[in-house]
Amino acid sequence: MTSSLICRIASHYGMEAKVLRSCWKWRNYPPGHEGGGARADAEVLLNAAGRQLLVGMCGVEEDVLARALPSWAEEDAKLRVKADDPVGLWRIAGAVAGPVAFGCRLCTARRTGAAVRVVRYVPRGERVCVRHGRWLLDADANQPLEHLDLRRLPEVVAAQRRWTSVMRRAVRAGAEPERVFALARAVVALWWEQAFSWERETVWPRRLHQVAGGDAGGDLERWRIVGRDAVVFPDVVAVADALLDPGMADLVWVDSGAGRPRALPVDGLFCRRLGERLGREWLGPLAAADHGGPLVAWMGRVIRLRRGAGGPPGYDNDPWWLRQEHQAATMAGQLRVLGKEKKAPGSGTMWRAAVSAEQRRLITSAVDSAEEQLLQLRGVQSGPTADVARRLLRGLGHSAGLIENAWKRTAVAAVNGGVPLQEVAQWVNIPAEMLREMLTADGRESGG
Repeated sequence: MTSSLICRIASHYGMEAKVLRSCWKWRNYPPGHEGGGARADAEVLLNAAGRQLLVGMCGVEEDVLARALPSWAEEDAKLRVKADDPVGLWRIAGAVAGPVAFGCRLCTARRTGAAVRVVRYVPRGERVCVRHGRWLLDADANQPLEHLDLRRLPEVVAAQRRWTSVMRRAVRAGAEPERVFALARAVVALWWEQAFSWERETVWPRRLHQVAGGDAGGDLERWRIVGRDAVVFPDVVAVADALLDPGMADLVWVDSGAGRPRALPVDGLFCRRLGERLGREWLGPLAAADHGGPLVAWMGRVIRLRRGAGGPPGYDNDPWWLRQEHQAATMAGQLRVLGKEKKAPGSGTMWRAAVSAEQRRLITSAVDSAEEQLLQLRGVQSGPTADVARRLLRGLGHSAGLIENAWKRTAVAAVNGGVPLQEVAQWVNIPAEMLREMLTADGRESGG
Protein backbone atom coordinates (compact mmCIF):
# COMPACT_ATOMS: atom_id res chain seq x y z
CA MET A 1 0.00 0.00 0.00
CA THR A 2 1.17 3.55 -0.73
CA SER A 3 0.24 4.73 2.77
CA SER A 4 2.19 1.83 4.30
CA LEU A 5 5.21 2.74 2.17
CA ILE A 6 5.09 6.35 3.40
CA CYS A 7 5.06 5.09 7.00
CA ARG A 8 8.13 2.92 6.36
CA ILE A 9 9.97 5.80 4.70
CA ALA A 10 9.25 7.95 7.73
CA SER A 11 10.55 5.20 10.03
CA HIS A 12 13.71 4.92 7.92
CA TYR A 13 14.40 8.63 8.36
CA GLY A 14 13.53 8.55 12.08
CA MET A 15 10.42 10.66 11.57
CA GLU A 16 6.80 10.32 12.58
CA ALA A 17 4.59 9.41 9.66
CA LYS A 18 2.35 12.44 10.16
CA VAL A 19 5.39 14.73 9.88
CA LEU A 20 6.38 13.20 6.56
CA ARG A 21 2.80 13.34 5.29
CA SER A 22 2.80 17.10 5.80
CA CYS A 23 4.83 17.32 2.58
CA TRP A 24 1.54 16.75 0.69
CA LYS A 25 -1.59 18.87 0.64
CA TRP A 26 -4.45 16.68 1.81
CA ARG A 27 -8.00 16.99 0.49
CA ASN A 28 -9.60 15.10 3.39
CA TYR A 29 -8.90 13.41 6.71
CA PRO A 30 -7.76 9.83 7.30
CA PRO A 31 -10.72 7.44 7.67
CA GLY A 32 -11.32 6.00 11.14
CA HIS A 33 -13.32 3.25 12.79
CA GLU A 34 -16.74 3.73 14.33
CA GLY A 35 -16.22 4.92 17.86
CA GLY A 36 -12.75 6.28 17.13
CA GLY A 37 -9.35 4.91 16.22
CA ALA A 38 -7.35 5.13 13.01
CA ARG A 39 -7.90 2.48 10.35
CA ALA A 40 -4.88 0.36 9.50
CA ASP A 41 -6.22 -0.02 5.97
CA ALA A 42 -6.34 3.71 5.27
CA GLU A 43 -4.87 4.22 1.79
CA VAL A 44 -3.70 7.34 -0.04
CA LEU A 45 -4.04 8.38 -3.66
CA LEU A 46 -1.52 10.87 -5.03
CA ASN A 47 -1.61 13.18 -8.01
CA ALA A 48 1.27 13.26 -10.50
CA ALA A 49 3.27 15.81 -8.50
CA GLY A 50 2.62 13.89 -5.30
CA ARG A 51 3.87 10.69 -6.88
CA GLN A 52 7.03 12.41 -8.09
CA LEU A 53 7.67 13.63 -4.55
CA LEU A 54 7.40 10.09 -3.24
CA VAL A 55 9.71 8.82 -6.00
CA GLY A 56 12.34 11.29 -4.89
CA MET A 57 12.03 10.23 -1.26
CA CYS A 58 12.37 6.54 -2.14
CA GLY A 59 15.17 6.88 -4.64
CA VAL A 60 13.36 4.26 -6.75
CA GLU A 61 12.28 4.56 -10.37
CA GLU A 62 8.61 5.39 -10.84
CA ASP A 63 7.91 2.35 -13.00
CA VAL A 64 9.15 0.15 -10.14
CA LEU A 65 6.72 1.78 -7.71
CA ALA A 66 3.95 1.51 -10.28
CA ARG A 67 4.46 -2.27 -10.42
CA ALA A 68 4.74 -2.61 -6.63
CA LEU A 69 1.84 -0.39 -5.55
CA PRO A 70 -1.64 -1.33 -6.88
CA SER A 71 -3.04 2.10 -6.01
CA TRP A 72 -0.22 4.02 -7.73
CA ALA A 73 -2.06 5.03 -10.90
CA GLU A 74 -5.52 5.46 -9.32
CA GLU A 75 -6.98 8.89 -9.99
CA ASP A 76 -9.74 10.97 -8.44
CA ALA A 77 -11.43 14.23 -9.42
CA LYS A 78 -10.27 15.82 -6.15
CA LEU A 79 -6.66 15.34 -7.24
CA ARG A 80 -7.02 17.47 -10.38
CA VAL A 81 -5.19 20.59 -9.25
CA LYS A 82 -2.17 22.53 -10.39
CA ALA A 83 0.48 20.14 -11.63
CA ASP A 84 3.17 21.51 -9.31
CA ASP A 85 1.13 20.90 -6.11
CA PRO A 86 1.77 17.52 -4.46
CA VAL A 87 -1.69 16.50 -3.31
CA GLY A 88 -2.92 13.45 -1.42
CA LEU A 89 -6.36 11.97 -0.87
CA TRP A 90 -7.37 9.42 1.79
CA ARG A 91 -9.40 6.37 0.89
CA ILE A 92 -10.23 2.95 2.39
CA ALA A 93 -7.93 0.44 0.74
CA GLY A 94 -10.59 -2.20 0.10
CA ALA A 95 -12.45 0.25 -2.12
CA VAL A 96 -9.30 1.07 -4.10
CA ALA A 97 -7.56 -2.13 -5.15
CA GLY A 98 -8.89 -5.13 -3.24
CA PRO A 99 -8.55 -6.83 0.16
CA VAL A 100 -5.68 -5.86 2.45
CA ALA A 101 -3.88 -7.69 5.23
CA PHE A 102 -1.07 -7.02 7.65
CA GLY A 103 2.34 -8.03 6.41
CA CYS A 104 4.60 -10.35 8.39
CA ARG A 105 6.83 -8.20 10.59
CA LEU A 106 9.54 -10.87 10.61
CA CYS A 107 9.68 -10.85 6.81
CA THR A 108 9.74 -7.05 6.84
CA ALA A 109 12.65 -7.04 9.32
CA ARG A 110 14.51 -9.58 7.19
CA ARG A 111 14.20 -7.38 4.11
CA THR A 112 14.50 -3.89 5.58
CA GLY A 113 16.15 -4.30 8.98
CA ALA A 114 13.14 -2.83 10.81
CA ALA A 115 10.26 -4.86 12.26
CA VAL A 116 7.60 -2.22 11.58
CA ARG A 117 3.95 -2.71 10.76
CA VAL A 118 3.22 -3.19 7.07
CA VAL A 119 -0.16 -3.35 5.36
CA ARG A 120 -0.37 -5.00 1.94
CA TYR A 121 -2.88 -5.79 -0.76
CA VAL A 122 -3.09 -9.57 -0.47
CA PRO A 123 -5.67 -11.92 -2.04
CA ARG A 124 -7.57 -13.93 0.57
CA GLY A 125 -6.05 -17.14 -0.73
CA GLU A 126 -2.49 -16.01 0.02
CA ARG A 127 -2.59 -15.16 3.71
CA VAL A 128 -0.09 -17.70 5.07
CA CYS A 129 3.52 -16.66 5.67
CA VAL A 130 5.04 -20.06 4.97
CA ARG A 131 8.50 -19.04 6.20
CA HIS A 132 7.34 -18.05 9.70
CA GLY A 133 4.10 -20.02 10.07
CA ARG A 134 1.76 -17.07 10.41
CA TRP A 135 -1.75 -16.32 9.20
CA LEU A 136 -1.90 -12.66 8.16
CA LEU A 137 -5.18 -11.11 9.30
CA ASP A 138 -7.40 -8.64 7.48
CA ALA A 139 -6.30 -5.07 8.17
CA ASP A 140 -9.77 -3.53 7.90
CA ALA A 141 -11.06 -4.71 11.29
CA ASN A 142 -10.86 -2.80 14.55
CA GLN A 143 -8.96 -5.44 16.51
CA PRO A 144 -5.36 -5.57 17.80
CA LEU A 145 -3.98 -8.76 16.22
CA GLU A 146 -1.90 -8.71 13.05
CA HIS A 147 -1.40 -12.46 12.68
CA LEU A 148 -2.27 -15.88 14.09
CA ASP A 149 0.39 -18.45 15.00
CA LEU A 150 0.24 -21.53 12.74
CA ARG A 151 3.35 -23.30 13.97
CA ARG A 152 1.24 -26.05 15.55
CA LEU A 153 -1.02 -26.31 12.49
CA PRO A 154 1.22 -27.57 9.68
CA GLU A 155 -1.83 -28.56 7.62
CA VAL A 156 -2.74 -24.88 7.19
CA VAL A 157 0.75 -24.02 5.97
CA ALA A 158 0.68 -27.04 3.65
CA ALA A 159 -2.65 -25.84 2.24
CA GLN A 160 -0.97 -22.60 1.17
CA ARG A 161 1.52 -24.58 -0.90
CA ARG A 162 -1.32 -26.65 -2.32
CA TRP A 163 -3.26 -23.53 -3.28
CA THR A 164 -0.47 -22.58 -5.67
CA SER A 165 -1.12 -25.72 -7.72
CA VAL A 166 -4.89 -25.20 -7.50
CA MET A 167 -4.43 -21.68 -8.90
CA ARG A 168 -2.52 -23.09 -11.86
CA ARG A 169 -5.31 -25.59 -12.39
CA ALA A 170 -7.88 -22.79 -12.36
CA VAL A 171 -5.94 -20.83 -14.97
CA ARG A 172 -5.73 -23.90 -17.22
CA ALA A 173 -9.50 -24.30 -16.86
CA GLY A 174 -10.05 -20.67 -17.91
CA ALA A 175 -11.22 -19.56 -14.46
CA GLU A 176 -9.94 -16.69 -12.32
CA PRO A 177 -8.32 -18.17 -9.20
CA GLU A 178 -9.69 -15.41 -6.96
CA ARG A 179 -13.25 -16.17 -8.04
CA VAL A 180 -12.79 -19.91 -7.54
CA PHE A 181 -11.41 -19.25 -4.07
CA ALA A 182 -14.26 -16.85 -3.21
CA LEU A 183 -16.86 -19.48 -4.13
CA ALA A 184 -15.12 -22.24 -2.17
CA ARG A 185 -14.70 -19.88 0.79
CA ALA A 186 -18.41 -19.03 0.72
CA VAL A 187 -19.30 -22.74 0.73
CA VAL A 188 -17.07 -23.52 3.70
CA ALA A 189 -17.99 -20.34 5.60
CA LEU A 190 -21.63 -21.43 5.47
CA TRP A 191 -20.63 -24.82 6.87
CA TRP A 192 -18.70 -23.01 9.59
CA GLU A 193 -21.88 -21.27 10.72
CA GLN A 194 -23.73 -24.59 10.79
CA ALA A 195 -20.94 -26.54 12.48
CA PHE A 196 -22.18 -25.91 16.03
CA SER A 197 -24.74 -28.66 15.43
CA TRP A 198 -22.19 -31.03 13.88
CA GLU A 199 -21.30 -33.22 16.82
CA ARG A 200 -18.97 -35.31 14.62
CA GLU A 201 -16.84 -32.28 13.68
CA THR A 202 -13.59 -32.39 15.66
CA VAL A 203 -11.01 -30.85 13.32
CA TRP A 204 -12.18 -27.24 13.38
CA PRO A 205 -12.50 -26.97 17.20
CA ARG A 206 -8.95 -28.29 17.59
CA ARG A 207 -7.56 -25.79 15.08
CA LEU A 208 -9.51 -22.92 16.60
CA HIS A 209 -8.09 -23.56 20.06
CA GLN A 210 -4.60 -23.70 18.56
CA VAL A 211 -4.84 -20.31 16.80
CA ALA A 212 -6.32 -18.85 19.99
CA GLY A 213 -3.17 -19.79 21.88
CA GLY A 214 -4.45 -23.04 23.34
CA ASP A 215 -7.98 -22.27 24.49
CA ALA A 216 -10.64 -20.16 22.77
CA GLY A 217 -13.24 -20.89 25.43
CA GLY A 218 -12.83 -17.62 27.31
CA ASP A 219 -13.89 -15.56 24.29
CA LEU A 220 -15.27 -18.16 21.89
CA GLU A 221 -17.53 -15.84 19.88
CA ARG A 222 -14.71 -13.45 19.04
CA TRP A 223 -12.25 -16.24 18.25
CA ARG A 224 -14.76 -17.91 15.95
CA ILE A 225 -14.76 -14.68 13.93
CA VAL A 226 -11.04 -13.87 14.07
CA GLY A 227 -9.88 -17.44 13.54
CA ARG A 228 -12.40 -18.65 10.96
CA ASP A 229 -10.47 -18.06 7.74
CA ALA A 230 -7.28 -19.61 9.11
CA VAL A 231 -9.08 -22.62 10.60
CA VAL A 232 -11.05 -23.51 7.46
CA PHE A 233 -8.33 -22.64 4.93
CA PRO A 234 -7.30 -26.26 4.18
CA ASP A 235 -10.96 -27.13 3.57
CA VAL A 236 -11.46 -24.11 1.30
CA VAL A 237 -8.49 -25.20 -0.81
CA ALA A 238 -9.86 -28.76 -0.93
CA VAL A 239 -13.31 -27.55 -2.02
CA ALA A 240 -11.79 -25.29 -4.70
CA ASP A 241 -9.77 -28.22 -6.00
CA ALA A 242 -12.91 -30.38 -6.08
CA LEU A 243 -14.97 -27.78 -7.93
CA LEU A 244 -12.29 -27.53 -10.60
CA ASP A 245 -12.23 -31.31 -11.10
CA PRO A 246 -14.13 -32.33 -14.28
CA GLY A 247 -14.79 -35.71 -12.68
CA MET A 248 -16.71 -34.02 -9.86
CA ALA A 249 -18.78 -32.10 -12.42
CA ASP A 250 -19.57 -35.46 -14.04
CA LEU A 251 -20.97 -36.67 -10.71
CA VAL A 252 -23.23 -33.60 -10.52
CA TRP A 253 -24.53 -34.43 -13.98
CA VAL A 254 -25.25 -38.02 -12.97
CA ASP A 255 -27.02 -36.88 -9.79
CA SER A 256 -29.24 -34.58 -11.86
CA GLY A 257 -30.48 -37.47 -13.99
CA ALA A 258 -27.95 -37.11 -16.83
CA GLY A 259 -30.42 -35.55 -19.26
CA ARG A 260 -33.56 -36.87 -17.53
CA PRO A 261 -34.13 -34.07 -14.99
CA ARG A 262 -34.78 -34.97 -11.38
CA ALA A 263 -34.28 -33.32 -7.99
CA LEU A 264 -30.76 -33.59 -6.62
CA PRO A 265 -30.71 -36.39 -4.04
CA VAL A 266 -29.51 -35.84 -0.48
CA ASP A 267 -27.23 -38.88 -0.80
CA GLY A 268 -25.97 -37.96 -4.27
CA LEU A 269 -22.63 -39.10 -5.63
CA PHE A 270 -21.16 -35.59 -5.82
CA CYS A 271 -21.75 -34.54 -2.21
CA ARG A 272 -20.77 -37.98 -0.94
CA ARG A 273 -17.48 -37.78 -2.84
CA LEU A 274 -16.93 -34.20 -1.67
CA GLY A 275 -17.25 -35.30 1.94
CA GLU A 276 -14.72 -38.06 1.31
CA ARG A 277 -12.24 -35.61 -0.22
CA LEU A 278 -12.56 -33.47 2.91
CA GLY A 279 -12.01 -36.45 5.19
CA ARG A 280 -15.58 -36.23 6.49
CA GLU A 281 -17.73 -38.97 4.97
CA TRP A 282 -20.70 -37.80 7.06
CA LEU A 283 -20.64 -34.29 5.55
CA GLY A 284 -22.12 -35.20 2.16
CA PRO A 285 -25.82 -35.32 3.14
CA LEU A 286 -25.47 -32.12 5.18
CA ALA A 287 -23.95 -30.29 2.21
CA ALA A 288 -26.65 -31.56 -0.17
CA ALA A 289 -29.50 -30.53 2.14
CA ASP A 290 -28.63 -26.82 1.97
CA HIS A 291 -30.77 -26.00 -1.07
CA GLY A 292 -30.28 -22.23 -0.94
CA GLY A 293 -26.52 -22.11 -0.56
CA PRO A 294 -23.60 -21.38 -2.91
CA LEU A 295 -22.70 -25.05 -3.43
CA VAL A 296 -26.10 -26.05 -4.79
CA ALA A 297 -26.13 -22.84 -6.88
CA TRP A 298 -22.81 -23.94 -8.43
CA MET A 299 -24.24 -27.40 -9.08
CA GLY A 300 -27.27 -25.86 -10.78
CA ARG A 301 -25.09 -23.87 -13.17
CA VAL A 302 -23.00 -26.93 -14.00
CA ILE A 303 -26.20 -28.82 -14.84
CA ARG A 304 -27.56 -25.99 -17.00
CA LEU A 305 -24.33 -25.82 -18.95
CA ARG A 306 -24.38 -29.59 -19.55
CA ARG A 307 -27.96 -29.40 -20.76
CA GLY A 308 -27.19 -26.45 -23.00
CA ALA A 309 -29.98 -24.56 -21.27
CA GLY A 310 -27.94 -21.48 -20.44
CA GLY A 311 -28.52 -18.20 -22.21
CA PRO A 312 -25.86 -15.76 -23.45
CA PRO A 313 -22.66 -15.46 -21.41
CA GLY A 314 -23.48 -14.03 -17.99
CA TYR A 315 -23.98 -14.85 -14.36
CA ASP A 316 -26.72 -17.42 -14.91
CA ASN A 317 -24.39 -19.87 -16.65
CA ASP A 318 -21.12 -18.82 -15.02
CA PRO A 319 -20.16 -21.53 -12.50
CA TRP A 320 -17.93 -19.11 -10.59
CA TRP A 321 -20.43 -16.29 -10.19
CA LEU A 322 -21.16 -15.72 -6.50
CA ARG A 323 -24.37 -14.02 -5.49
CA GLN A 324 -23.92 -11.17 -3.03
CA GLU A 325 -26.02 -12.87 -0.36
CA HIS A 326 -23.78 -15.95 -0.61
CA GLN A 327 -20.53 -14.08 -0.05
CA ALA A 328 -18.74 -14.93 3.18
CA ALA A 329 -19.09 -12.28 5.87
CA THR A 330 -15.87 -10.38 6.56
CA MET A 331 -14.13 -10.38 9.91
CA ALA A 332 -14.66 -6.63 10.23
CA GLY A 333 -18.38 -6.89 9.60
CA GLN A 334 -18.82 -9.79 12.02
CA LEU A 335 -16.91 -8.01 14.77
CA ARG A 336 -19.09 -4.92 14.38
CA VAL A 337 -22.23 -7.05 14.66
CA LEU A 338 -20.81 -8.88 17.68
CA GLY A 339 -20.07 -5.57 19.41
CA LYS A 340 -23.62 -4.38 18.89
CA GLU A 341 -25.18 -7.68 19.92
CA LYS A 342 -23.27 -7.82 23.19
CA LYS A 343 -24.98 -4.59 24.21
CA ALA A 344 -28.39 -6.31 24.02
CA PRO A 345 -29.65 -8.63 26.80
CA GLY A 346 -29.55 -12.32 25.97
CA SER A 347 -27.35 -11.90 22.91
CA GLY A 348 -24.04 -12.83 24.51
CA THR A 349 -25.02 -16.46 25.09
CA MET A 350 -24.26 -18.93 22.32
CA TRP A 351 -27.29 -20.75 20.83
CA ARG A 352 -26.02 -24.22 21.69
CA ALA A 353 -25.37 -23.22 25.30
CA ALA A 354 -28.82 -21.67 25.74
CA VAL A 355 -30.92 -24.18 23.78
CA SER A 356 -31.03 -27.82 24.76
CA ALA A 357 -30.12 -30.53 22.29
CA GLU A 358 -33.72 -31.77 22.37
CA GLN A 359 -35.09 -28.32 21.49
CA ARG A 360 -32.58 -27.97 18.67
CA ARG A 361 -33.57 -31.39 17.34
CA LEU A 362 -37.26 -30.45 17.36
CA ILE A 363 -36.59 -27.16 15.56
CA THR A 364 -34.47 -28.90 12.93
CA SER A 365 -37.13 -31.57 12.47
CA ALA A 366 -39.87 -28.93 12.04
CA VAL A 367 -37.83 -27.03 9.45
CA ASP A 368 -36.98 -30.23 7.57
CA SER A 369 -40.63 -31.29 7.50
CA ALA A 370 -41.72 -27.92 6.10
CA GLU A 371 -38.95 -28.03 3.50
CA GLU A 372 -39.87 -31.56 2.42
CA GLN A 373 -43.55 -30.61 2.10
CA LEU A 374 -42.75 -27.58 -0.06
CA LEU A 375 -40.44 -29.61 -2.29
CA GLN A 376 -43.27 -32.07 -2.95
CA LEU A 377 -45.38 -29.23 -4.38
CA ARG A 378 -42.93 -28.53 -7.22
CA GLY A 379 -44.32 -31.20 -9.50
CA VAL A 380 -48.08 -30.84 -9.01
CA GLN A 381 -48.79 -27.97 -11.42
CA SER A 382 -50.26 -30.07 -14.21
CA GLY A 383 -53.77 -31.41 -14.71
CA PRO A 384 -57.29 -29.93 -14.36
CA THR A 385 -57.38 -26.51 -12.72
CA ALA A 386 -59.50 -27.62 -9.76
CA ASP A 387 -57.26 -30.61 -9.01
CA VAL A 388 -54.06 -28.58 -9.18
CA ALA A 389 -55.52 -25.78 -7.04
CA ARG A 390 -56.78 -28.27 -4.45
CA ARG A 391 -53.43 -30.04 -4.17
CA LEU A 392 -51.48 -26.80 -4.02
CA LEU A 393 -53.73 -25.13 -1.45
CA ARG A 394 -53.89 -28.17 0.79
CA GLY A 395 -50.15 -28.65 0.53
CA LEU A 396 -49.44 -24.98 1.17
CA GLY A 397 -51.81 -24.99 4.12
CA HIS A 398 -50.02 -27.98 5.60
CA SER A 399 -46.65 -26.32 4.96
CA ALA A 400 -47.84 -23.13 6.66
CA GLY A 401 -48.71 -25.16 9.74
CA LEU A 402 -45.29 -26.79 9.78
CA ILE A 403 -43.56 -23.43 9.36
CA GLU A 404 -45.65 -21.95 12.18
CA ASN A 405 -44.61 -24.85 14.39
CA ALA A 406 -40.96 -24.20 13.52
CA TRP A 407 -41.03 -20.48 14.26
CA LYS A 408 -42.94 -20.99 17.51
CA ARG A 409 -40.36 -23.48 18.74
CA THR A 410 -37.58 -21.10 17.71
CA ALA A 411 -39.27 -18.18 19.47
CA VAL A 412 -39.62 -20.22 22.65
CA ALA A 413 -35.95 -21.20 22.53
CA ALA A 414 -34.90 -17.57 22.02
CA VAL A 415 -37.04 -16.28 24.90
CA ASN A 416 -35.89 -19.04 27.23
CA GLY A 417 -32.30 -18.30 26.18
CA GLY A 418 -32.59 -14.74 27.50
CA VAL A 419 -33.65 -12.72 24.46
CA PRO A 420 -36.35 -10.20 25.43
CA LEU A 421 -39.85 -11.14 24.28
CA GLN A 422 -40.26 -7.69 22.71
CA GLU A 423 -37.28 -8.27 20.40
CA VAL A 424 -38.49 -11.72 19.36
CA ALA A 425 -41.91 -10.21 18.63
CA GLN A 426 -40.31 -7.66 16.32
CA TRP A 427 -38.47 -10.42 14.43
CA VAL A 428 -41.72 -12.34 13.76
CA ASN A 429 -43.62 -9.07 13.15
CA ILE A 430 -46.43 -9.52 15.67
CA PRO A 431 -47.28 -7.61 18.90
CA ALA A 432 -45.42 -8.80 21.99
CA GLU A 433 -48.57 -9.54 23.99
CA MET A 434 -50.02 -11.59 21.12
CA LEU A 435 -46.79 -13.58 20.93
CA ARG A 436 -46.87 -14.17 24.68
CA GLU A 437 -50.47 -15.42 24.48
CA MET A 438 -49.65 -17.71 21.55
CA LEU A 439 -46.67 -19.27 23.28
CA THR A 440 -48.49 -19.60 26.59
CA ALA A 441 -51.54 -21.13 24.93
CA ASP A 442 -49.31 -23.79 23.36
CA GLY A 443 -47.94 -24.57 26.81
CA ARG A 444 -44.37 -24.16 25.65
CA GLU A 445 -43.19 -20.92 27.19
CA SER A 446 -41.19 -21.41 30.35
CA GLY A 447 -39.57 -18.05 30.82
CA GLY A 448 -39.20 -14.52 29.52
